[in-house]
Amino acid sequence: MKEQGNVFDNEYAISESVKIKNFCQDCNLELLQGNETDYITFSSGLLNRPGLLLAGFDDYFGAGRVQMIGNAEYYYIKSLPDDKKEHAIEMLFSKRVPCVIYTRSINPSSLALEVASRYNIPVFLSHKTTTALNTDIANYLEKLLAPMKSVHATLLEISGIGVLLTGKSGLGKSETALELIHRGHRLVGDDAVIVRRINDTLTGTAPERIKFFMEVRGIGIIDVRSLYGVSSVLPDKSIDMVIELKQWNGDADFDRLCNEEKYEEILGISVPKLTLPVMPGRNLAVVVEVAARNYRMKKMGYDAVADLLKNQKKTGER
Repeated sequence: MKEQGNVFDNEYAISESVKIKNFCQDCNLELLQGNETDYITFSSGLLNRPGLLLAGFDDYFGAGRVQMIGNAEYYYIKSLPDDKKEHAIEMLFSKRVPCVIYTRSINPSSLALEVASRYNIPVFLSHKTTTALNTDIANYLEKLLAPMKSVHATLLEISGIGVLLTGKSGLGKSETALELIHRGHRLVGDDAVIVRRINDTLTGTAPERIKFFMEVRGIGIIDVRSLYGVSSVLPDKSIDMVIELKQWNGDADFDRLCNEEKYEEILGISVPKLTLPVMPGRNLAVVVEVAARNYRMKKMGYDAVADLLKNQKKTGER
């Protein structure tokens, strides 16, 4: 993949289409109406209980939201005369909502399924309570619709720390990652990483088509999971720090003590950043590993630079 501009460009639109079969599996739902090979497009992370709409008040109705029908909605519809019952159901499905989910193992009427089929609206069944399912679906949609960007980088978990390796092509990101995997650390994604902002936390994952694959110059494409086992990979990981690899040209200005905090802004969140010079003979994997462990020590309250300066001050006072 070729770099173009800043690696944190290329923001995605917040709208996602998911295959119905996958939606059922991810949220433990049973498909009652619809084709499992079709797709649902979600554009809102909010959910709705359509009680007011069923009663005839359709102002401010959230048609773009997932609709959930629990006991209150179901028994209200059941209490209506046949003509008003059909009108209420028609009102709901004619709004072209993404889907309708019946909770508490409530089976919709044949009329509801017939109207849903006419408008091609998927209908699902859940055995959970409405409140519990609301939480599950909201969490699912929050992750699915989170703001995200495509990043030309490599993401690893090193000693529990999510490290995003960036830098120009040819500097050795993949080779460094391979050595770190060999040392017992875990790969999330190589070459392309999808970064999502979820609850003010950045989480990275690899695109499905290249998940757990790496391109190593001179070897070609390798499957890390097959070579090193399932313990060598992770499906996703929070991004705790960014390490940029930069070619050493002999006179570049690098902070030797690194006592000044630097950050990279990704999707509005500032992430601690280090810049490591790349030079012949340097073992980048070891340096990256030490950087991650040192970051972890700082998070636990210990700063080697501060300790060194403190000791020098004490020595000078004697």
